[in-house]
Amino acid sequence: MTGHRLEVADVLRSYTPAYLQAFDATLTPDQRRVLRDLVCCRTAALGGHVEVCADCGYEQIAYNSCRNRHCPKCQAALRAQWLEERSAELLPVEYFHVVFTLPELLGRIALPNRRWLYGTLFRAAAETLLHIAADPKHLGGQIGFLAILHTWGQNLHLHPHLHCVVPGGGLADNGTRWIACRPGFFLPVRVLSRLFRGKFLARLDEAFAQGHLAFPGQHQELAPPTVFRQWSASLRAKEWVVYAKPPFGGPEQVLKYLARYTHRVAISNQRLVKMEDGKVHFHWKDYAHGNAAKVMALDALEFIRRFLQHVLPSGFVRIRHFGFLANRCRKKKLQLCRTLLRVPPPAEESRIDTPEPTNVPEEACLGRCPVCKQGRMFVLAQLPPERPGTRSDAAGREEPRCDTS
Repeated sequence: MTGHRLEVADVLRSYTPAYLQAFDATLTPDQRRVLRDLVCCRTAALGGHVEVCADCGYEQIAYNSCRNRHCPKCQAALRAQWLEERSAELLPVEYFHVVFTLPELLGRIALPNRRWLYGTLFRAAAETLLHIAADPKHLGGQIGFLAILHTWGQNLHLHPHLHCVVPGGGLADNGTRWIACRPGFFLPVRVLSRLFRGKFLARLDEAFAQGHLAFPGQHQELAPPTVFRQWSASLRAKEWVVYAKPPFGGPEQVLKYLARYTHRVAISNQRLVKMEDGKVHFHWKDYAHGNAAKVMALDALEFIRRFLQHVLPSGFVRIRHFGFLANRCRKKKLQLCRTLLRVPPPAEESRIDTPEPTNVPEEACLGRCPVCKQGRMFVLAQLPPERPGTRSDAAGREEPRCDTS
Protein backbone atom coordinates (compact mmCIF):
# COMPACT_ATOMS: atom_id res chain seq x y z
CA MET A 1 0.00 0.00 0.00
CA THR A 2 1.45 3.35 -1.03
CA GLY A 3 2.60 5.45 1.88
CA HIS A 4 1.78 2.80 4.48
CA ARG A 5 4.09 2.94 7.48
CA LEU A 6 5.13 -0.33 9.09
CA GLU A 7 3.12 -1.14 12.23
CA VAL A 8 3.32 -3.73 14.97
CA ALA A 9 0.04 -5.06 13.57
CA ASP A 10 1.78 -5.78 10.24
CA VAL A 11 4.38 -7.92 12.00
CA LEU A 12 1.69 -9.82 13.91
CA ARG A 13 -0.42 -10.24 10.78
CA SER A 14 2.52 -11.74 8.91
CA TYR A 15 4.04 -13.96 11.59
CA THR A 16 1.38 -14.86 14.16
CA PRO A 17 0.52 -18.17 12.39
CA ALA A 18 4.17 -19.25 12.60
CA TYR A 19 4.42 -18.03 16.19
CA LEU A 20 1.33 -20.00 17.22
CA GLN A 21 2.69 -23.10 15.56
CA ALA A 22 5.90 -22.83 17.59
CA PHE A 23 4.70 -21.41 20.93
CA ASP A 24 0.94 -21.89 21.15
CA ALA A 25 1.14 -23.88 24.40
CA THR A 26 3.00 -21.10 26.21
CA LEU A 27 0.52 -18.29 25.52
CA THR A 28 -1.80 -16.86 28.19
CA PRO A 29 -5.40 -15.86 27.36
CA ASP A 30 -4.36 -12.20 27.65
CA GLN A 31 -1.57 -12.66 25.12
CA ARG A 32 -3.91 -14.43 22.70
CA ARG A 33 -6.33 -11.53 23.01
CA VAL A 34 -3.57 -9.05 22.18
CA LEU A 35 -2.57 -11.01 19.07
CA ARG A 36 -6.17 -11.07 17.90
CA ASP A 37 -7.06 -7.46 18.74
CA LEU A 38 -4.01 -5.74 17.29
CA VAL A 39 -4.33 -7.58 13.98
CA CYS A 40 -8.00 -6.60 13.70
CA CYS A 41 -7.64 -3.00 14.93
CA ARG A 42 -9.13 -0.47 12.49
CA THR A 43 -9.94 -3.10 9.91
CA ALA A 44 -13.23 -4.41 8.55
CA ALA A 45 -13.02 -7.29 11.05
CA LEU A 46 -14.23 -4.98 13.82
CA GLY A 47 -16.80 -3.13 11.75
CA GLY A 48 -17.12 0.62 11.55
CA HIS A 49 -19.18 3.25 9.82
CA VAL A 50 -19.44 5.37 6.69
CA GLU A 51 -18.96 9.11 7.29
CA VAL A 52 -20.31 11.77 4.95
CA CYS A 53 -19.81 15.54 4.79
CA ALA A 54 -23.05 17.51 5.20
CA ASP A 55 -21.78 20.19 2.78
CA CYS A 56 -19.73 18.65 -0.05
CA GLY A 57 -20.94 15.07 0.21
CA TYR A 58 -17.46 13.55 0.63
CA GLU A 59 -17.65 10.01 2.04
CA GLN A 60 -15.06 7.93 3.90
CA ILE A 61 -14.98 4.70 5.86
CA ALA A 62 -13.81 4.68 9.49
CA TYR A 63 -13.18 1.28 11.04
CA ASN A 64 -13.46 0.64 14.76
CA SER A 65 -10.39 0.47 16.98
CA CYS A 66 -9.71 -2.55 19.20
CA ARG A 67 -9.26 -0.39 22.34
CA ASN A 68 -6.74 -2.86 23.70
CA ARG A 69 -4.38 -1.07 26.08
CA HIS A 70 -1.39 -2.80 24.46
CA CYS A 71 -2.23 -1.48 20.99
CA PRO A 72 0.09 1.32 19.75
CA LYS A 73 -2.78 2.90 17.78
CA CYS A 74 -5.39 3.09 20.54
CA GLN A 75 -3.79 5.18 23.27
CA ALA A 76 -3.87 8.80 22.03
CA ALA A 77 -7.49 9.59 22.94
CA LEU A 78 -7.21 7.93 26.36
CA ARG A 79 -3.97 9.81 27.05
CA ALA A 80 -5.48 13.19 26.12
CA GLN A 81 -8.46 12.70 28.44
CA TRP A 82 -6.27 11.44 31.28
CA LEU A 83 -3.88 14.39 30.94
CA GLU A 84 -6.74 16.86 31.02
CA GLU A 85 -7.84 15.41 34.35
CA ARG A 86 -4.31 15.51 35.74
CA SER A 87 -3.76 19.15 34.72
CA ALA A 88 -6.42 20.22 37.24
CA GLU A 89 -4.51 18.44 40.04
CA LEU A 90 -1.08 20.07 39.64
CA LEU A 91 0.28 22.25 42.42
CA PRO A 92 2.62 25.26 42.02
CA VAL A 93 5.64 23.44 43.52
CA GLU A 94 8.71 21.58 42.28
CA TYR A 95 7.96 18.09 41.02
CA PHE A 96 10.35 15.17 41.31
CA HIS A 97 10.76 12.01 39.25
CA VAL A 98 11.80 8.89 41.20
CA VAL A 99 12.35 5.54 39.46
CA PHE A 100 12.28 2.18 41.27
CA THR A 101 13.86 -0.68 39.28
CA LEU A 102 13.76 -4.40 40.06
CA PRO A 103 17.07 -6.33 39.74
CA GLU A 104 17.56 -8.43 36.64
CA LEU A 105 17.78 -11.55 38.83
CA LEU A 106 14.04 -11.29 39.52
CA GLY A 107 13.42 -11.98 35.85
CA ARG A 108 13.75 -15.67 36.70
CA ILE A 109 10.30 -15.64 38.36
CA ALA A 110 8.75 -12.59 36.68
CA LEU A 111 6.70 -14.06 33.83
CA PRO A 112 4.89 -16.88 35.70
CA ASN A 113 4.27 -14.52 38.65
CA ARG A 114 3.74 -11.20 36.89
CA ARG A 115 0.57 -10.16 38.74
CA TRP A 116 2.23 -10.76 42.11
CA LEU A 117 5.56 -9.23 41.05
CA TYR A 118 4.15 -6.02 39.57
CA GLY A 119 1.66 -5.58 42.41
CA THR A 120 4.45 -6.03 44.96
CA LEU A 121 6.61 -3.52 43.09
CA PHE A 122 3.83 -0.93 43.48
CA ARG A 123 3.28 -1.70 47.16
CA ALA A 124 6.96 -1.78 48.15
CA ALA A 125 7.79 1.45 46.28
CA ALA A 126 4.74 3.30 47.60
CA GLU A 127 5.34 2.22 51.20
CA THR A 128 8.98 3.25 50.88
CA LEU A 129 8.22 6.77 49.62
CA LEU A 130 5.44 7.35 52.15
CA HIS A 131 7.52 6.02 55.06
CA ILE A 132 10.72 7.98 54.35
CA ALA A 133 8.82 11.19 53.56
CA ALA A 134 6.90 10.95 56.84
CA ASP A 135 10.14 10.62 58.84
CA PRO A 136 10.94 13.96 60.56
CA LYS A 137 14.63 13.36 59.76
CA HIS A 138 13.77 13.81 56.08
CA LEU A 139 10.56 15.64 55.12
CA GLY A 140 8.17 14.92 57.98
CA GLY A 141 5.00 15.19 55.93
CA GLN A 142 2.37 13.21 54.05
CA ILE A 143 3.18 13.24 50.35
CA GLY A 144 1.11 12.38 47.31
CA PHE A 145 2.28 10.91 44.03
CA LEU A 146 1.32 8.87 41.00
CA ALA A 147 3.22 5.79 39.85
CA ILE A 148 3.39 4.38 36.32
CA LEU A 149 4.50 0.81 35.61
CA HIS A 150 6.79 0.10 32.66
CA THR A 151 7.98 -3.47 32.11
CA TRP A 152 10.25 -3.00 29.10
CA GLY A 153 13.66 -1.72 28.12
CA GLN A 154 14.57 -0.20 24.76
CA ASN A 155 15.54 -3.64 23.41
CA LEU A 156 12.15 -5.10 24.51
CA HIS A 157 13.72 -7.30 27.19
CA LEU A 158 11.85 -7.56 30.49
CA HIS A 159 12.83 -4.58 32.67
CA PRO A 160 10.15 -3.88 35.32
CA HIS A 161 10.42 -0.39 36.80
CA LEU A 162 8.14 2.22 38.30
CA HIS A 163 8.12 5.92 37.36
CA CYS A 164 6.89 8.04 40.28
CA VAL A 165 5.99 11.72 39.85
CA VAL A 166 5.98 13.46 43.24
CA PRO A 167 5.17 17.05 44.28
CA GLY A 168 8.09 18.47 46.27
CA GLY A 169 6.49 18.67 49.69
CA GLY A 170 3.71 17.32 51.84
CA LEU A 171 1.05 17.99 54.44
CA ALA A 172 1.87 18.18 58.13
CA ASP A 173 0.17 15.46 60.20
CA ASN A 174 -2.31 17.92 61.67
CA GLY A 175 -3.05 19.40 58.25
CA THR A 176 -2.25 22.97 59.31
CA ARG A 177 0.73 23.66 57.05
CA TRP A 178 2.51 22.67 53.85
CA ILE A 179 6.02 21.33 54.38
CA ALA A 180 8.22 22.11 51.39
CA CYS A 181 11.27 20.00 50.58
CA ARG A 182 14.69 21.53 50.07
CA PRO A 183 15.02 23.22 46.66
CA GLY A 184 16.30 20.70 44.14
CA PHE A 185 16.32 17.80 46.63
CA PHE A 186 13.51 15.45 47.61
CA LEU A 187 14.61 12.33 49.52
CA PRO A 188 17.96 10.47 49.77
CA VAL A 189 18.03 7.73 47.15
CA ARG A 190 20.35 5.47 49.14
CA VAL A 191 17.88 5.38 52.03
CA LEU A 192 15.02 4.79 49.60
CA SER A 193 16.93 1.97 47.91
CA ARG A 194 17.70 0.08 51.12
CA LEU A 195 14.14 0.30 52.46
CA PHE A 196 12.65 -0.62 49.07
CA ARG A 197 14.87 -3.71 48.89
CA GLY A 198 13.92 -4.77 52.41
CA LYS A 199 10.19 -4.32 51.89
CA PHE A 200 10.15 -6.16 48.56
CA LEU A 201 12.24 -9.11 49.76
CA ALA A 202 10.17 -9.47 52.93
CA ARG A 203 7.10 -9.87 50.74
CA LEU A 204 9.00 -12.26 48.44
CA ASP A 205 10.01 -14.57 51.30
CA GLU A 206 6.47 -14.45 52.69
CA ALA A 207 4.93 -15.31 49.31
CA PHE A 208 7.28 -18.28 48.92
CA ALA A 209 6.56 -19.56 52.42
CA GLN A 210 2.81 -19.40 51.76
CA GLY A 211 3.11 -21.14 48.40
CA HIS A 212 1.94 -18.15 46.36
CA LEU A 213 4.74 -18.30 43.79
CA ALA A 214 4.69 -20.50 40.68
CA PHE A 215 7.79 -22.26 39.30
CA PRO A 216 6.73 -23.87 36.01
CA GLY A 217 9.04 -25.45 33.46
CA GLN A 218 12.58 -24.14 33.58
CA HIS A 219 11.82 -22.19 36.75
CA GLN A 220 11.43 -25.39 38.83
CA GLU A 221 15.08 -25.24 39.81
CA LEU A 222 14.17 -22.43 42.26
CA ALA A 223 11.38 -24.39 43.94
CA PRO A 224 13.45 -26.25 46.61
CA PRO A 225 13.52 -24.14 49.81
CA THR A 226 17.32 -24.27 50.18
CA VAL A 227 17.85 -23.09 46.59
CA PHE A 228 15.24 -20.36 46.96
CA ARG A 229 16.82 -19.07 50.19
CA GLN A 230 20.24 -18.89 48.51
CA TRP A 231 18.73 -17.02 45.57
CA SER A 232 16.88 -14.64 47.87
CA ALA A 233 20.11 -14.01 49.79
CA SER A 234 21.87 -13.08 46.55
CA LEU A 235 19.13 -10.51 45.90
CA ARG A 236 19.61 -9.10 49.41
CA ALA A 237 23.35 -8.75 48.81
CA LYS A 238 22.81 -6.56 45.72
CA GLU A 239 22.36 -2.81 45.69
CA TRP A 240 18.93 -2.05 44.26
CA VAL A 241 18.54 0.87 41.89
CA VAL A 242 16.41 3.83 42.92
CA TYR A 243 17.08 6.83 40.77
CA ALA A 244 15.92 10.41 41.40
CA LYS A 245 16.04 12.57 38.29
CA PRO A 246 16.47 16.35 38.46
CA PRO A 247 13.24 18.16 39.38
CA PHE A 248 10.86 19.35 36.72
CA GLY A 249 10.78 23.08 35.98
CA GLY A 250 7.11 23.39 36.85
CA PRO A 251 3.62 21.99 36.27
CA GLU A 252 3.80 22.52 32.50
CA GLN A 253 6.93 20.35 32.29
CA VAL A 254 5.20 17.70 34.39
CA LEU A 255 2.37 17.44 31.90
CA LYS A 256 4.83 17.28 29.01
CA TYR A 257 6.61 14.42 30.77
CA LEU A 258 3.39 12.58 31.56
CA ALA A 259 2.33 12.86 27.92
CA ARG A 260 5.41 10.80 27.02
CA TYR A 261 5.23 8.19 29.78
CA THR A 262 1.56 7.36 30.29
CA HIS A 263 -0.51 5.06 28.10
CA ARG A 264 2.61 3.73 26.40
CA VAL A 265 3.17 0.24 25.07
CA ALA A 266 6.39 -1.76 24.80
CA ILE A 267 7.20 -0.35 21.36
CA SER A 268 5.51 2.33 19.27
CA ASN A 269 4.92 2.09 15.54
CA GLN A 270 7.19 5.11 15.06
CA ARG A 271 10.21 3.07 16.18
CA LEU A 272 9.77 0.41 13.49
CA VAL A 273 12.07 0.75 10.47
CA LYS A 274 11.37 -2.20 8.18
CA MET A 275 10.43 -5.88 8.03
CA GLU A 276 12.34 -8.03 5.57
CA ASP A 277 13.90 -11.50 5.31
CA GLY A 278 12.07 -12.65 8.42
CA LYS A 279 13.50 -9.89 10.61
CA VAL A 280 12.04 -6.75 12.20
CA HIS A 281 14.30 -3.70 12.34
CA PHE A 282 13.59 -0.99 14.91
CA HIS A 283 15.21 2.05 16.52
CA TRP A 284 16.49 1.79 20.09
CA LYS A 285 18.68 3.75 22.50
CA ASP A 286 21.68 1.96 23.97
CA TYR A 287 21.72 3.40 27.49
CA ALA A 288 24.88 1.43 28.33
CA HIS A 289 26.78 3.41 25.69
CA GLY A 290 25.76 7.01 26.19
CA ASN A 291 22.20 6.70 24.89
CA ALA A 292 23.56 5.97 21.41
CA ALA A 293 20.80 5.71 18.80
CA LYS A 294 20.97 2.33 17.06
CA VAL A 295 18.88 0.01 14.90
CA MET A 296 18.26 -3.54 16.13
CA ALA A 297 17.24 -6.43 13.88
CA LEU A 298 15.33 -9.26 15.56
CA ASP A 299 13.95 -12.46 14.12
CA ALA A 300 10.22 -11.80 13.72
CA LEU A 301 9.22 -14.60 16.11
CA GLU A 302 11.65 -13.28 18.72
CA PHE A 303 10.22 -9.79 18.23
CA ILE A 304 6.72 -11.13 18.93
CA ARG A 305 7.95 -13.11 21.95
CA ARG A 306 9.55 -10.03 23.48
CA PHE A 307 6.49 -7.89 22.73
CA LEU A 308 4.14 -10.40 24.38
CA GLN A 309 6.30 -10.46 27.55
CA HIS A 310 4.84 -7.05 28.36
CA VAL A 311 1.17 -7.99 28.17
CA LEU A 312 -0.29 -7.27 31.60
CA PRO A 313 -2.79 -9.53 33.35
CA SER A 314 -6.44 -8.63 32.72
CA GLY A 315 -7.66 -5.87 35.00
CA PHE A 316 -4.20 -5.00 36.31
CA VAL A 317 -4.00 -1.23 36.94
CA ARG A 318 -0.69 0.21 35.71
CA ILE A 319 -1.20 3.85 36.77
CA ARG A 320 -1.89 4.29 40.48
CA HIS A 321 -2.20 7.20 42.90
CA PHE A 322 -0.99 7.28 46.52
CA GLY A 323 -0.91 9.50 49.59
CA PHE A 324 -2.91 12.70 49.32
CA LEU A 325 -3.47 11.94 45.61
CA ALA A 326 -5.21 8.62 46.32
CA ASN A 327 -8.72 8.45 44.88
CA ARG A 328 -10.45 8.18 48.23
CA CYS A 329 -9.17 11.55 49.44
CA ARG A 330 -7.71 13.38 46.44
CA LYS A 331 -10.35 16.09 46.03
CA LYS A 332 -10.41 17.02 49.71
CA LYS A 333 -6.63 16.88 50.21
CA LEU A 334 -5.84 18.87 47.06
CA GLN A 335 -8.23 21.58 48.21
CA LEU A 336 -6.36 21.68 51.53
CA CYS A 337 -2.98 21.81 49.75
CA ARG A 338 -4.11 24.78 47.63
CA THR A 339 -5.42 26.57 50.72
CA LEU A 340 -2.10 26.12 52.54
CA LEU A 341 -0.12 27.14 49.45
CA ARG A 342 -2.45 30.14 49.00
CA VAL A 343 -3.33 29.38 45.42
CA PRO A 344 -6.85 29.50 43.92
CA PRO A 345 -8.60 26.34 42.80
CA PRO A 346 -8.34 25.51 39.10
CA ALA A 347 -10.73 27.57 37.02
CA GLU A 348 -13.82 25.80 35.78
CA GLU A 349 -13.85 25.85 32.00
CA SER A 350 -17.13 27.00 30.55
CA ARG A 351 -17.92 24.76 27.65
CA ILE A 352 -20.71 26.26 25.59
CA ASP A 353 -21.63 24.38 22.47
CA THR A 354 -22.37 26.60 19.49
CA PRO A 355 -23.77 24.36 16.79
CA GLU A 356 -23.32 25.50 13.27
CA PRO A 357 -26.44 25.94 11.16
CA THR A 358 -26.99 22.52 9.62
CA ASN A 359 -29.73 19.99 9.32
CA VAL A 360 -27.49 17.39 11.00
CA PRO A 361 -28.00 16.98 14.77
CA GLU A 362 -24.95 18.32 16.64
CA GLU A 363 -24.51 15.11 18.63
CA ALA A 364 -24.05 13.20 15.36
CA CYS A 365 -21.22 15.43 14.10
CA LEU A 366 -17.77 13.82 14.00
CA GLY A 367 -15.64 16.82 13.10
CA ARG A 368 -14.63 18.87 10.07
CA CYS A 369 -14.57 17.45 6.59
CA PRO A 370 -10.96 16.64 5.56
CA VAL A 371 -11.71 17.75 1.97
CA CYS A 372 -13.74 20.97 2.00
CA LYS A 373 -12.63 21.95 5.54
CA GLN A 374 -16.03 23.59 6.12
CA GLY A 375 -18.73 20.95 6.44
CA ARG A 376 -19.23 18.60 9.33
CA MET A 377 -18.93 14.83 9.02
CA PHE A 378 -21.70 12.59 10.29
CA VAL A 379 -22.47 8.86 10.23
CA LEU A 380 -24.28 7.76 7.09
CA ALA A 381 -24.30 4.01 7.74
CA GLN A 382 -22.98 1.44 10.18
CA LEU A 383 -20.71 -1.37 9.01
CA PRO A 384 -21.06 -4.63 10.97
CA PRO A 385 -17.97 -6.67 11.84
CA GLU A 386 -16.86 -9.07 9.14
CA ARG A 387 -16.77 -11.87 11.65
CA PRO A 388 -18.16 -12.06 15.22
CA GLY A 389 -16.20 -12.43 18.42
CA THR A 390 -13.23 -10.25 17.53
CA ARG A 391 -13.73 -7.63 20.21
CA SER A 392 -12.04 -8.03 23.58
CA ASP A 393 -13.96 -8.06 26.80
CA ALA A 394 -13.76 -4.98 29.02
CA ALA A 395 -10.97 -6.38 31.18
CA GLY A 396 -8.48 -6.59 28.34
CA ARG A 397 -9.58 -3.66 26.27
CA GLU A 398 -8.54 -0.42 27.86
CA GLU A 399 -6.54 1.23 30.61
CA PRO A 400 -8.70 2.41 33.52
CA ARG A 401 -9.01 6.20 33.58
CA CYS A 402 -8.61 6.56 37.30
CA ASP A 403 -6.76 4.32 39.70
CA THR A 404 -6.72 3.70 43.40
CA SER A 405 -3.90 3.24 45.79
